[in-house]
Amino acid sequence: MARLGVNIDHVATLRQSRGGIEPEPIAAAVIAEMAGADGIVVHLREDRRHIQDRDLRILREVVQTKLDLEMAATDEMVKIALDVKPDMVTFVPERREELTTEGGLDISSIRGKLKDIIELLHEGGIIVSLFVDPDIDQIKASHKINADYIEIHTGRYANAKRIKDEDREMDAITQAAKFAYKLGLGVNAGHGLSYRNVKRLAQINEIVEFNIGHSIISRSVLVGLDRAVREMKELIS
Repeated sequence: MARLGVNIDHVATLRQSRGGIEPEPIAAAVIAEMAGADGIVVHLREDRRHIQDRDLRILREVVQTKLDLEMAATDEMVKIALDVKPDMVTFVPERREELTTEGGLDISSIRGKLKDIIELLHEGGIIVSLFVDPDIDQIKASHKINADYIEIHTGRYANAKRIKDEDREMDAITQAAKFAYKLGLGVNAGHGLSYRNVKRLAQINEIVEFNIGHSIISRSVLVGLDRAVREMKELIS
């Protein structure tokens, strides 16, 4: 059965929209874990648009399952990761003008830098995952620089408007997951996944974890976070 990582970024987005102190992302993490989440995911962006440094540090003390820190491959973020020591770091591409992460990393363009950073994080006892498109070359490159996991970007699958497009993306994700597994990489998946589309991907045995945020937090506004997490867990089981 695949694990569920709950991304709580958008609890912080709501808080930051008023510049206040609520809703509290730390409380959301506790509720998500009590509802069965297997991990908590946060993206500490360079512009600090939602999750703040304070959130990350408290989460490291509070989270009882697994803390997965999404971040850009910058000196500032590497220093923070080595200080806070999340269980896992997931490197993602980051542009200030984007609303959300758009596409996977181009490993070849930053291969040398990433390899050095991965070595540093490994020395600090931190597992490393790379957020990549379902592309064989990117997966090969991830393996060559000693990543522990990949997280397959599922955005094109999630946004497909036609069945044939969804089928094409499903096939690409399936092949990518199988290839990564054969190389010995752990395989996570995420981006744009929802209660409508995740069940099909849950049939891919090589995917060990789904990281989902926006859909769960959106549903929680209407049904509560506990129920929203439990319903997603049921879909991927």
